[in-house]
Amino acid sequence: MKHSIMINKELCISCSICVKDCPVSNIEIKDKKAQIISDSCLFCSHCKAICPKDAIEITGYSEDVEDIDKFLLNSSDLMKAIKTRRTIRNFKDEKISNEIIENIIEAGIYAPTARNNQDVSYVILDNKKDELESYAVNMFRKIIKFFKPFSKSLKRMEIDDKFFFKGAPIVIVIISPNKINGAIAAQNMAFMAESYDLGVLYSGLFSVAANKNKKIKRALELTGKNKVVTTLVIGYPAVKYHRIAYKEDAKVLRK
Repeated sequence: MKHSIMINKELCISCSICVKDCPVSNIEIKDKKAQIISDSCLFCSHCKAICPKDAIEITGYSEDVEDIDKFLLNSSDLMKAIKTRRTIRNFKDEKISNEIIENIIEAGIYAPTARNNQDVSYVILDNKKDELESYAVNMFRKIIKFFKPFSKSLKRMEIDDKFFFKGAPIVIVIISPNKINGAIAAQNMAFMAESYDLGVLYSGLFSVAANKNKKIKRALELTGKNKVVTTLVIGYPAVKYHRIAYKEDAKVLRK
């Protein structure tokens, strides 16, 4: 959707805060009022968000921005949430409400993207989940038989019909031409899912299959440079972990 940016000169007080904050230096003060220099704007909304008089409007969005009621996350609680997060591979047969799914997607929408491209899209697998999983299962069964003789772990691996999605009720495929943009969105979404006591599995193998298998690509409507960045398998956990996982010490250089 096309956007345009406008400055209400009656409200503008020439404080220059927007000029200093614009990441592409696209605002200047002229005749004691802020004005946009060119159409080459990122539409990142920094100017809109920082203006103390709300003198800036950006058109073309379905909803207006919200005022910020500033709060700080409790660092101890946040660290505990990070440390106790585990990959879930056993899910209850329990549906997830549409409201929760919408909030998980919204968390992805508000992830930052390079140059504010907002080039991340989402496919929710619900009715077609089993069909697309079967395409990936058939593909991997054909591939793995050639490598089993060379790997002990592959010899033990059994690719059953629920190998990728583990019977979870919802799968969200994150698509973007930019891996970093998609990965940041996925992390936001995983945190939001876990806030609802949901478990999350990053199905990397399905993402590989989705980018290779023509039937899956067609079903996901992958076009141009768009790729499946990651796949979030989401559901209520059927298991409970009692301890935090071991982690190696961080490798940190300070110069």
